[in-house]
Amino acid sequence: MARKLALAITIIGALNWGVVGIFSFDVVAQFSNGHAQPLARFFYSIVGISGLISLGLLFDTWRENNAELVTVAEPEEV
Repeated sequence: MARKLALAITIIGALNWGVVGIFSFDVVAQFSNGHAQPLARFFYSIVGISGLISLGLLFDTWRENNAELVTVAEPEEV
């Protein structure tokens, strides 16, 4: 549950950065009256922490994929 929430927050943060990059408009800064305000810094921190938690999902996926690729071959009978 927490990982899904972290992933959702990370995606929302990524969308905000996309808007910043394309339109030069920071949604978080707009709602909190500036990017250096405590509320904006809180939101940025939450997105950053969520990103770190989401990294765990990435590594879990890599681990699962690698486990599927590793197979033990049976010796052939002659």
